[in-house]
Amino acid sequence: MIQIEKLRKTYRSRGREVTAVDGVDLQVREGEVFGVLGRSGAGKSTLLRCVNLLERPDSGRVSIDGQDLLSLKGGALRRARQGIGMIHQHFGLLSSRTAAGNIAFQLEVMGVPRAERAARVDELLELVGLAEQAKAYPAQLSGGQKQRVGIARALAGRPKVLLSDEATSALDPETTASILELLRDLKLRLGLTVLLITHEMDVVKRICDSAAIMRDGRLVESGPVRDLLLRPGSELARGLFPLPAPNVRPGTTVVDVTFEDDSADQPFVSTIARTYSIDVNILGGAVEEIGGSRIGRLRIELPGDPDINAAQLAHLRESGLTVEVHGAAGVVAAEARTETEVLS
Repeated sequence: MIQIEKLRKTYRSRGREVTAVDGVDLQVREGEVFGVLGRSGAGKSTLLRCVNLLERPDSGRVSIDGQDLLSLKGGALRRARQGIGMIHQHFGLLSSRTAAGNIAFQLEVMGVPRAERAARVDELLELVGLAEQAKAYPAQLSGGQKQRVGIARALAGRPKVLLSDEATSALDPETTASILELLRDLKLRLGLTVLLITHEMDVVKRICDSAAIMRDGRLVESGPVRDLLLRPGSELARGLFPLPAPNVRPGTTVVDVTFEDDSADQPFVSTIARTYSIDVNILGGAVEEIGGSRIGRLRIELPGDPDINAAQLAHLRESGLTVEVHGAAGVVAAEARTETEVLS
């Protein structure tokens, strides 16, 4: 649905060139929620604005539903943009208009007749759960309600694609959860394709089918969330399951084991301990519900160096578990990082 190829955008600042987006390739499949994760200054917002050409890239290609947006101008570009809804971080509502009036304004800009506008506004307010707040002004609405108005406004033109620019970053955790649940529901009901940017790992965990980590204008990791979590050395996995830097004591092997669904029910720690007559020390871990699957990460310590534990490590891998060995030569090594470090 969304195809981005070799996208590049630079700015001039104080006499020097700053690269905000540096050769990004990204594909968002139809009907999925794709999250771009990164800290401030990573280039996320610029990337999003290049998708609907609020920012025109220096080079590259942006295609939505097979249509190359960079080849469009004038009326053709305006019509294409109507198929792209945009949700803003700080709502962007007109204080002089009611909730209904803010939604109607978008339809007025699109040239929708008055009678049709009124029916569409009622439909959208019902869709986002604000039918009773139609006549309320922004100052009378909570942050979550304001964002629901923003979502309704973004849906006014019946878009196929919805872009979200840090839509929950100004909201409290409970309200954030309700907005993410609404977006997931709307995606399913309306068949939307959603591209969102965020700095919150919890957003990726709750709603995203696929994700990418962006740093210094580049994507450093990208793919389906489940695949990334089960990939050795994944930054996303280390961010969603943060563990302290590993302390590998002499004569021990420290291992991170990632598991999902059926393997989550396997007593692999006790099995290893019984089978090889060793003591297994559990150093930390967590289990999360992500995309309808249970995925977890456990850090364990085995007695002996990695070469001595070759059979035990093979046993874990043959059981369908993802295994990362810390500080071992010739073995997959991964240095654990906190969520803050992943997003730096």
